[in-house]
Amino acid sequence: MTPSFTTARHWQQSYDARVPADINPDACPSVVAMAQAAMQRHAGQNAFHCFNQSLSYADVDTQSRAFAAYLQHLGVQRGDRIAVMLPNIPAFPVAMFGVLRAGAAQVNVNPTYTPQELLHQLNDAGVQTIVIIASALPTLETILVSTAIRKIIVVQPGDTLAEPVTGAQIAVPPSPSFPLVRFVDALREGSTLQLTPVDLTGDDLLFLQYTGGTTGPSKGAALSHRNLMANIMQARAFLPDMFDTAGDNVVVTALPLFHVFALTINLLIGFSAGAENWLVPDARNTDDLVDTLIKARPTLLTGVNTLYGALVRHPRIGEVDFSRLRLAIGGGAAVLPATSTQWKTITGQEILEGYGLSETSAILCLNVMGRRNFSAAVGLPLPSTDIVLLKDDDQPAALGEAGEICAKGPQIMAGYWQKPTANASAFTADGYFRTGDIGIFAADGLLKIVDRKKDLIIVSGFNVYPNEVEVVVASCTGVSECAVIGVPDERSGEAVCLYVVKAANATLDETTLIEHCRAHLAAYKVPRQIRFLAALPKSTVGKILRKDLRVLATSSISPEPDLVS
Repeated sequence: MTPSFTTARHWQQSYDARVPADINPDACPSVVAMAQAAMQRHAGQNAFHCFNQSLSYADVDTQSRAFAAYLQHLGVQRGDRIAVMLPNIPAFPVAMFGVLRAGAAQVNVNPTYTPQELLHQLNDAGVQTIVIIASALPTLETILVSTAIRKIIVVQPGDTLAEPVTGAQIAVPPSPSFPLVRFVDALREGSTLQLTPVDLTGDDLLFLQYTGGTTGPSKGAALSHRNLMANIMQARAFLPDMFDTAGDNVVVTALPLFHVFALTINLLIGFSAGAENWLVPDARNTDDLVDTLIKARPTLLTGVNTLYGALVRHPRIGEVDFSRLRLAIGGGAAVLPATSTQWKTITGQEILEGYGLSETSAILCLNVMGRRNFSAAVGLPLPSTDIVLLKDDDQPAALGEAGEICAKGPQIMAGYWQKPTANASAFTADGYFRTGDIGIFAADGLLKIVDRKKDLIIVSGFNVYPNEVEVVVASCTGVSECAVIGVPDERSGEAVCLYVVKAANATLDETTLIEHCRAHLAAYKVPRQIRFLAALPKSTVGKILRKDLRVLATSSISPEPDLVS
């Protein structure tokens, strides 16, 4: 049993004098209350910009109110889960605030999910209504009969904007068996309906943020209104200079809003401050991203190491005016020192690295602003956050000693959605959340991530769990055994490396495996390297030894050079 312990919060000695030790997570009752206050306070200002058009805070207020009324008219009740499967377009925040104002909770869904991935998430969350980008309809259609979905609200990229977006319309073929409601029609109908305000509290469910596990299917981190309000207040208290008090704040959102990193920092924290948020629908198009940066002249930018790496290598990055940039936050995966150095050469400042998980509403730790040098650490725990490092025997690690990062604070989820067994192992007896990451505290309170306790692979900030990939690969004809590990990758931080043992007389090749994986997995989960072996290394009880595969992966001598991609 985990012993009772408390933390001395030695890191607070390194806080800015303006930063409080604690925040009051109940100062604002809900994210809806925060958002409505921002909509009124900044009504005349631009809230979102995309496709060369803007939505004001007043526009977001009007449209989200209409969507909330429409959802209530459909019968949506307090606590119902509604899936939102959208890229970074203005319809995302309008739909999100509409869902929340109706009293429902939002299930954030990656628009690039395969049918298999989507099916699990919809059914696990008990979703009956989905707001979906038109391009993802074919994915939904293949699994619709196996879900509880009763209402499909389809979104076009230019929806919510005043003028049509040239070339953005996605064809939606009519199908009697696939009844759809257009988002613009839902807004139009909702504008004629009465909205019944829901008296939400901090305990109400806000988001189901799905995150995978090393074994079994992905789990939904149940995040409450209090969790997100706490994290908003923690971040703004910890970084008092994050925003210009004069109101000239421009956020560029290249990271996907369905990911908790951008959802919390870019959308919710930015919205609370009245910032103008420039949405980038597809950050993989770095030419468009650089064009956006040139036009927006951002004051705040977030990204993962791969995004910053792509930017510093872009031939036109010198055209961006970074004179207004106050803060560039990096997270999702380790920010490489070389990337931060290159970024500083261009912008004049280091990347501010942070740390958190879906289960922690995004942020546990951040570096302080104004550091002269890159810390190579993930920063200091935020106000009202307690972190202990536990050794394998669940005893606290000494200063400078490695241990599993375990955290407690108002931003941390109460548990996984309907997963009592997983919850029992996810928390210590004292209620500290086990992150599965290994860290070391320095004397000044900086936390450094040194290893990952689990076999998690992080590709460009996205979690890839070996078991999920292995299940897909094992279903491919010709595969006898397989195992997946992460290997270092210059562009994405890590890449998926697949080891395969062929079945007897199988004619299996790399191309077949890649095509199979692409049909069942999101692109970032598809193996980048494939190696064929005669046998996988195993323990005496038959357990595959991934540690031996990691040694093999770093060896300069490949077991079968002609079969290594």
